[in-house]
Amino acid sequence: MSDLVVGIDLGTSNSVVSVVLEGEPIVIPDAQGRRIHPSIIYFGENGQTVVGNDARRFRVESPRETIYSAKRLIGRPFDSPEIKMLMGSFPFAVVESDDHTPRIQAGGQLHPPEGIGARVLHYLKTLAEQYLGQAVEKAVVTVPANFDEAQRRATKRAGELAGLDVLRLINEPTAAALAYGYGGQKRERVAIYDFGGGTFDITLLELRGNVFEVLSTAGNTYLGGDDFDYRLVSAMLNAFERQHQVDLSGDELVRQRLRLLAEDMKHRLTDQEVVRTQIAEYIPGTMTAVEIDFELTRDNFDKRCVDIVDQSLTTCEDALRTAGIQRAELDHLVLVGGTTRIPLIQRRTREFFNREPVVGINPDEVVAMGAAIFGSSMGQTHQAPQVMGSAGLGEVSEEWMDGLDETQHDMQVPLLIDVTPHALGVATIGGVMDIIIERNGQLPLERSRYFSTSRDDQTRVVLPVYSGNSRRIEDNQQLGVLELTDIPPGPREEVQIEVTFEVDTDGMLSVRATDMRTGLNQFAQLSITGDSNVEQYDASNLLMT
Repeated sequence: MSDLVVGIDLGTSNSVVSVVLEGEPIVIPDAQGRRIHPSIIYFGENGQTVVGNDARRFRVESPRETIYSAKRLIGRPFDSPEIKMLMGSFPFAVVESDDHTPRIQAGGQLHPPEGIGARVLHYLKTLAEQYLGQAVEKAVVTVPANFDEAQRRATKRAGELAGLDVLRLINEPTAAALAYGYGGQKRERVAIYDFGGGTFDITLLELRGNVFEVLSTAGNTYLGGDDFDYRLVSAMLNAFERQHQVDLSGDELVRQRLRLLAEDMKHRLTDQEVVRTQIAEYIPGTMTAVEIDFELTRDNFDKRCVDIVDQSLTTCEDALRTAGIQRAELDHLVLVGGTTRIPLIQRRTREFFNREPVVGINPDEVVAMGAAIFGSSMGQTHQAPQVMGSAGLGEVSEEWMDGLDETQHDMQVPLLIDVTPHALGVATIGGVMDIIIERNGQLPLERSRYFSTSRDDQTRVVLPVYSGNSRRIEDNQQLGVLELTDIPPGPREEVQIEVTFEVDTDGMLSVRATDMRTGLNQFAQLSITGDSNVEQYDASNLLMT
């Protein structure tokens, strides 16, 4: 078995796989040299699948069988507000399963979102094996800092389905901070502003040599680059309706073509002040074509989308408040995620934090490289990876490299001190959550509560477990049910059970219960919604064929 550990950024829009070779983080390309791999899967006839860059064209050719942005569904119950909002934006069918979780219908099969993630991860695993010429079985996988316990568990399950031993889940901003500061002997406070395709996170860290301590984190797992695209699609549909009095919004093929045009215009506006395109579409049910000349200025784009950026800044204020620090106390701002290439985001973050972002970091690749650096360090007992040179980070400025000592060879394994993004607790009488694990607690951590039976000779206790930052359970996300069984009978309230919640370094929850009369551990099972059916998911055809 190989000791090589890859780092994987499993993204909403794009994914990246990296590995450390001879102390240097390398981003692994496909056969055509492409280092960024779209998280897209096309399910073709006869069980064939196409993954990554080659699957992009099928979003127009076969939209019902081409799956993208599945990460926005992972670990969520079907009736969540986020999924209800997404239902109208996907051309493929998303249906409710027996366990009330979402399933994506494609290729004659119902796929759990983690099944889609598994296929992307297996594709990246295959690319790494082809590049390295050896088997790849271990990985460090990144997740949004704001992912809750159910989303993290689903992500780890995706890795298992892909045939990977996921050694650690690391928050994406923390991985970016590791790539930014590892080996540099920095002593500073850094804000990692991570705006990806489907999620947004802000993490405030204190760097002390190779110690990376998270001060606070906040985020929105339903805010990302996709939302900019939807705004532009709406603008183009409105232009057709205004000029030709025709509503094209109900045609899935039209929406997919416009979505790809929207992505292209968004990218072009990074370097241009105005973009123009001619769009021709058929009126549904007819052979009559209508066309528009669509022009979009950067200023108009900014006006349409500034509220999306301002939502992220409100989240930044929350993180600062939780950490108890002022913006002026931060030393550096690091922008992560492809969406941060948008000039509007660069301008608004510069104004908000009152400082220039760090230059020389590739926002698309830095998260995967940080995961690879940590993965490499996990396999080394005597020597951590050497300091990164400029080759691993693409265009790295001299200023960014200033202070790095490339001659160090006996560096310590990086110590990551992360925090819980959400409180964890149980539902009590009156619809209130009794918080057992507080938000922003340093990981790993352990907390206990005592519960009594409510009736004589009670032998079973059921406690609904929730994740969220509100005391009202209706504002939080139910993770499952904690069931305590085989409790020795006794008078009510005299039977006391100590319930202990533990959150590990992956941010995942485990529970144990102890009978205080006997001192014996009792059976405690947390039933996470959807786990049982995912076990039965047919993931036999993961390879691109």
